[in-house]
Amino acid sequence: MLSGSTVNGNTLIEKIGSRSAIIGIIGLGYVGLPLAMQVVKSGYRTIGFDIEKNRINIINKIRENDYQNNGETFEGFIEKNIFEVTTDFLLLKDVDIVCICVPTPLDIYQQPDLSYVKESVTNIANNLHSGMLIILESTTYPGTTEEMVKSQLEYISGMKCGEEFFLAFSPERIDPGNKKYNVKNIPKIVGGIDDISTKITKIFYQSILESEVYTVSSPRVAEMTKIYENIFRNVNIALVNEMAILCHKMNINIWEVIEAAKTKPYGFMPFYPGPGIGGHCIPLDPFYLTWKAREYNYHTKFIELAGEINRYMPEYTVERIAKILSKKFKKSLNGAKILLIGVAYKKDIDDIRESPSLEIIKKLEEENSLISYYDPYIMSFTFKEREYTGLQKITAEEIRSQDMVVIATDHTAIDYDLIIQNAKVVFDTRNIIKEKKDNIEKL
Repeated sequence: MLSGSTVNGNTLIEKIGSRSAIIGIIGLGYVGLPLAMQVVKSGYRTIGFDIEKNRINIINKIRENDYQNNGETFEGFIEKNIFEVTTDFLLLKDVDIVCICVPTPLDIYQQPDLSYVKESVTNIANNLHSGMLIILESTTYPGTTEEMVKSQLEYISGMKCGEEFFLAFSPERIDPGNKKYNVKNIPKIVGGIDDISTKITKIFYQSILESEVYTVSSPRVAEMTKIYENIFRNVNIALVNEMAILCHKMNINIWEVIEAAKTKPYGFMPFYPGPGIGGHCIPLDPFYLTWKAREYNYHTKFIELAGEINRYMPEYTVERIAKILSKKFKKSLNGAKILLIGVAYKKDIDDIRESPSLEIIKKLEEENSLISYYDPYIMSFTFKEREYTGLQKITAEEIRSQDMVVIATDHTAIDYDLIIQNAKVVFDTRNIIKEKKDNIEKL
């Protein structure tokens, strides 16, 4: 690297065009691994990096018939040495384009924890070379790419962004379990630190995706776009959750209300109530913006109220369970046998991150309820340092032995007819059961 040199980006663009560019993916979780697979399938030699040795070992042992990603397989890429996974970040020196796809959780004070991003950036900076493109995909607050990533890369490497290397933000848009939209056909947002960074990043994503690549004027706009998308959902889910609570008090079926409102061909988008929200994005992302807003002496009251309502839903669900037991059987939560259907945060996936089911279980156990669960995707899990093991299957006898069955996750692979026919009472929080029967209660 020559001090003060200026890189115009043509060399990297040519490498993208010829598929000779080497692509690095840092973080091989639910975002990074599907992205790595798409990059490899597009003809690039790809190196996946992760700090968890166990994850690397698992991926290395997987063969094409054992791993599926939205119906696609590894197709022998590891065996052909087109795809390599490693914990050795020194290999970043060989990479032309690196995508950062690491977690961005909240700390115990509900503040952004960018430690994984910072560690990734440090590893990149220590191996940074002229003409390299760095793309941050991890969800974060507006300003992260320019204020933290850029400054850290420049400080550690001594190189100048825009002159010797390129930098952009392009938020991940992954919806686990979605059969229609996946990494290759969801439109991509790109915001570079400068025009050439934006241009190269767009060309790269166009080379691996079937979707539109939409450019914005800066990383800050791209960062805010991702936060806004999830806050939009968070706020609207909070609204319909509050409507559900009110409709129950007024003896109005919220599900019927939503179906009727959906007939309006303009100005309405349906959202649905539930026992709470889960996953990494919707419960956590709003905190990134509310935290950043304090820097501007602004209190995001509307966003925080939405979060408050949604966090209340597991408690409300338990309150409804208690009232149903009291009304139907004059029975309290103490000693009640309750079967929970589903612990995943959404249907047909094996992800329990921030799942409302976990809070429901915790609150029911605090009331000395006897809890069992069935989830065809999650045979066991750990929560609050305690191990939970689910039923291997649900039988008519098992259902009849319960005081109540609570449908918390509406997995497709559940025999709901078996539940309806044998349960004393079913509390359906997802509106998966359409029949109107005396033993069916709705959220």
